[in-house]
Amino acid sequence: MHIAIVTAGGAGMYCGSCMHDNTWARGLMDSGEQVTLIPTYTPIRVDEENASSRRVFLGGLNVYLRTRSALWRSLPRWMTGWVDHPAVIKFATGFGVSSDAKELGELTDAMLAAESGPQKEQYQELSQYITTELRPDVIVFSNALLGGALPSLRRQFAGPILCTLQGDDIFLDGLIEPFKSKVMTKLKTLVADFDGYITHSRYYREHMSKYLGIPLEKFRQLPLSIDLRGHTGTPGIREGQPFTVGYFARICPEKGLHQLIEAFRILHRQYPEARLKAGGYLGQRDIKYFEQIQRETRDLGAAFEYIGSPDRDGKQAFFQSIDVLSIPTVYQEPKGLSVLEALANGIPVVLPRHGAFPEMIEATGGGELVHPGAPEALATAITELLVNPERRLELGRRGRDAVHRQFHPQVLASQTLQLFQAALQAHSK
Repeated sequence: MHIAIVTAGGAGMYCGSCMHDNTWARGLMDSGEQVTLIPTYTPIRVDEENASSRRVFLGGLNVYLRTRSALWRSLPRWMTGWVDHPAVIKFATGFGVSSDAKELGELTDAMLAAESGPQKEQYQELSQYITTELRPDVIVFSNALLGGALPSLRRQFAGPILCTLQGDDIFLDGLIEPFKSKVMTKLKTLVADFDGYITHSRYYREHMSKYLGIPLEKFRQLPLSIDLRGHTGTPGIREGQPFTVGYFARICPEKGLHQLIEAFRILHRQYPEARLKAGGYLGQRDIKYFEQIQRETRDLGAAFEYIGSPDRDGKQAFFQSIDVLSIPTVYQEPKGLSVLEALANGIPVVLPRHGAFPEMIEATGGGELVHPGAPEALATAITELLVNPERRLELGRRGRDAVHRQFHPQVLASQTLQLFQAALQAHSK
């Protein structure tokens, strides 16, 4: 089977969605399937072997210029195509590209105008490449916001076109008026034309069914997966080392680092030797947020450390240096890949009881759940793991065994092929 996965680059950051798409593609390739992972907007950035094609469609610079400049839209493709070269996009994103929904309303509205909007030629170019050069059996989009390409594809492609939903609502909720209403109207019309939708949790399936007005029967659930190579940590007591709480996620208010710091302060007053170590991407939008955190944590001194956004080796070293992971998200998380990575290394987790987290703990048995937005409850749960190392080890063992058994790329690949075979049969009727 030939599968085309259309993914969206993260403007130079390690993006959970494109990283999962990459792991998905590699797992299918390892199963003997032909897969083409097509990046859009920007090249994807991953901390494993990159399976994506070199060519970028709907290049971010071109999308911006075509939306804002009638002159640029009037130029022939041979004069504008150079800005879609990965090296040019990488150079431009090095200066900081906003992914803040508050600033991208006009661009998003223009993208969803499909062939009546400024990206008409780029959508046709993507459709021509997929249908003429690749000729896949199934096409999968990594998010609904790429739906502007659907009308052009539908005229040329007779097979099933599916859409993975993995955080679309978070971006959409951040749009401001008048663009939010315009975008939602266009989006609901476009997404009705997908043959099916994929989510990674029951929570997100039910939420997005209501959010986009999609019948529940059009949804299918696939497990998350991570590249397990290198995640060889085992549960254990780090003798002679201070008890360390870890946070690994994007540095932004939505992920709740400020709540974890508040909980850590409660713990630290009773156990002053404890440490808090945070890692994750810090974008231009959230610099002021992090600067505020730095000011407020000066009194903690060496007890709080930010390690930046490390590569794969650095991330694995991070997991080997902590005793428990917590990401107390403010919003309801649809995925949580770093939670699986921690569990894969035998590190237990403490998470808010919302979003996909309850299902993750149910599936792995690798952690504790607390009431969302309650730093006191978070501090209590983490403290209980500090004083009860046997409980910590037991949770770590359960989590590690479950992730290596249930969230392996081959498990995802096997279930994916079953889903796609069913989609092909249904589409041929």
